[in-house]
Amino acid sequence: MSDCCSKRNGSYHLAVVGAGSAGFSAAITAAEEGARVALIGHGVIGGTCVNVGCVPSKAMIRAMEIMHAPKAARRFDGIEATAQITDWAAVIRQKQALVDDLRAAKYIDVLPQHNNIAYLEGEARFIAGGQLTLEGEVIKAEKILLATGSRPQVPDIPGMAQVRPHDSTSILDVQKRPESLIVMGGGYIGVELAQVFARAGTRVTIVSRRGLLPEAEPEIGDALTRAFEDEGIVVQTIKSYTEVLMRDGRIALRVETEDGTGILEAEDLLLATGRTPNTQNLALDLAGIATDQRGAILVDDRMRTSQKNIYAAGDVTGRDQFVYMAAYGAKLAAKNAMNGDSLAYDNSIMPAIVFSDPQVASVGLTEAAAKAAGHTVRTSVLSLEHVPRALAARDTRGLIKLVADGNTKRLLGAHILAPEGADSIQTAAMALKAGMTYEELGAMIFPYLTTVEGLKLAAQTFEKDVAALSCCAG
Repeated sequence: MSDCCSKRNGSYHLAVVGAGSAGFSAAITAAEEGARVALIGHGVIGGTCVNVGCVPSKAMIRAMEIMHAPKAARRFDGIEATAQITDWAAVIRQKQALVDDLRAAKYIDVLPQHNNIAYLEGEARFIAGGQLTLEGEVIKAEKILLATGSRPQVPDIPGMAQVRPHDSTSILDVQKRPESLIVMGGGYIGVELAQVFARAGTRVTIVSRRGLLPEAEPEIGDALTRAFEDEGIVVQTIKSYTEVLMRDGRIALRVETEDGTGILEAEDLLLATGRTPNTQNLALDLAGIATDQRGAILVDDRMRTSQKNIYAAGDVTGRDQFVYMAAYGAKLAAKNAMNGDSLAYDNSIMPAIVFSDPQVASVGLTEAAAKAAGHTVRTSVLSLEHVPRALAARDTRGLIKLVADGNTKRLLGAHILAPEGADSIQTAAMALKAGMTYEELGAMIFPYLTTVEGLKLAAQTFEKDVAALSCCAG
């Protein structure tokens, strides 16, 4: 590092608070444009994704696919397979080794390659007058970008503090696999982790007020629920959570259902009820930075907060909590901070994926959102029973739903539930970006016996009965 950027009392063009994906994206972007940058980290470098989110969870999902393979093999005549976990602790150690390696490769080892980034360790906060300080020392910076991320949310339910539940971080570090597990929450975190432990042999019950993936298309939530129930996962929709308590060494969750009060018991409880922005220690009020009721920093489409020269990006804003969107927003914020606020945040064509099995992938508007936006909506829903790839794999769990404007035929959204659905969603995203109609998508050439071919078939379903078409029919 150069001398100008090696001390806390240096002078910087940009101070970035938070050393996760958003923070690194902002710091590197500004540094590449010649700015002197202070990157301030507190705790383990790298943020949520590499340490406790995307990387460890997807590593465990992949590992447990092997455990599910023998059951999946029964779809094929003449094949028998077995799999067993011989050392759960070894599975956890290997997962952690991957986390450690990627943290070093993508974060720690990256810093020395940028001489004008000074990495400063400590807890940053504002003081009266809006100055940013680090461990009591004022950080002199022309612009500030806040990217402190989020943490698991703990719901306010009586007895919760006494039972020591797991969150999405601690559950991936357990040295002994629980025999039974209640998962509170049916969002993407709950769905992914529930399936991991169910496939590992844990008896899993998912409890949610609005079912699985309530923000997804209802056809997808319903179909995923059936797939989970076929694997032995209990999915229970309730009216409210009443109390958590210990009973005979087990965790008991009292709930209110349509039929009255019920009690669920398990060895462990996983809280998957969302995430909370990390703003509690920043003293944002002293800088006059506005937040919403959850503590998320409010920003405009240029990533500007309510205070001039202060920006925010990533989970701390409460929007689009995906690592690639955090990096995108932070890069945009850094460029705006350096070059006059000319770039606008655009999430209109944002792919979103849930790494369940079958996978859930979506981009653009849902049917309900399209109607709310004033469109005359047409939809196409194609079961995977009509997709040759799914037939060859003897796995027709899922569907593809396309949303279009009924007047112009322009595609507005695409929603996929399929074992390999995640790898197809970017094709749909590019179709939306190009402003394609469903007729244009249906007329394109797609490779046969691929999952992505299902997009072509779903597009044709707007006007045709695909069951009446031959293979590869255009």
